[in-house]
Amino acid sequence: MQNAKRLLRCGAALALAFLLCAGPRSFAAEVSGTGRMLVPVGHTVGIKLFSRGVLVVKLSDGGTPAKECGLQTGDVIVKCGGVTVRSTEQFQSLLQKTGEEPTDLQVRRGSQNMTLSVSPEPNEQGGYSIGAWIRDSMAGIGTVTYYDPDTGDFGALGHGITDVDTALLMPFSSGSILPSTVKAVKKGAAGDAGELRGDFDLTQDLGDLSANTESGIFGTVEESPAVWQTSQALPAASAGEVRPGPATILSNVEGDEVRSYDIEILKVVPGAADSRNMVLSVTDPELIAATGGIVQGMSGSPILQNGKLVGAVTHVLLNDPTKGYGIFIENMLNAAK
Repeated sequence: MQNAKRLLRCGAALALAFLLCAGPRSFAAEVSGTGRMLVPVGHTVGIKLFSRGVLVVKLSDGGTPAKECGLQTGDVIVKCGGVTVRSTEQFQSLLQKTGEEPTDLQVRRGSQNMTLSVSPEPNEQGGYSIGAWIRDSMAGIGTVTYYDPDTGDFGALGHGITDVDTALLMPFSSGSILPSTVKAVKKGAAGDAGELRGDFDLTQDLGDLSANTESGIFGTVEESPAVWQTSQALPAASAGEVRPGPATILSNVEGDEVRSYDIEILKVVPGAADSRNMVLSVTDPELIAATGGIVQGMSGSPILQNGKLVGAVTHVLLNDPTKGYGIFIENMLNAAK
């Protein structure tokens, strides 16, 4: 198996819950793919995402204007005094103009919209505040799953970008992907998730993001980077074509190389409501030696089986980093529509 690995040269750059199928499952023989031909990528990128409004990630202790007006962690402040909120700095500026006078906050809480009236109070810095910690952007490293040479569309991660404090999906306004190269790896161990550590090239954007969904992030590039052109386009499999058994993943875990690594699809879970349609096991000794298995930053690594792109790696199991989950490529494509 080791001799069969393909080395693809590229440019720079949660507890285990097995879901058992009830008896042998009959896969529909007539299913023959999604009709899409996609290039599996497997290269890391830097990701910048800016939120729509500002996300409340924490409320200060004690009695504060934010608590008194009913603001909650996880709320998204969309407008302040009738003005659309675009960043944390702009929101703070709006509060300074308001002073201690009551002002309306238009807030989105889940699927509900509401208006709260808040009266800022003086702070120790000589300005005004409401006692809420807010965030308007996130940045990190992830892996591109596919690129469509016909449209320029791409998909990555296989899961959404969530806020580190609230675990909520970041409300999407805009974003981009950047060239990245892997500089180091923190190996995963039982109870301690590993991670890829990389550098971003902030001088250029590879492409623009158009959506942040539970099934991945999506966008478009005007011209595909050279590091995305090292594989031929493959048929994108339908969910019904994915089988338990041997498969490979393409991952960039060292320097500027994308390599093919052996895995096993242990179980297929078509009815999973999230991005955990497959239970995966890393069997490749080289990948285990390099990373300990699946680590943060590998999310989005394309999964290949029987000459088709079948999905992407999404999660690692905290108690066993050699195991994790994957999402069907069909589900990613549906979310991208």
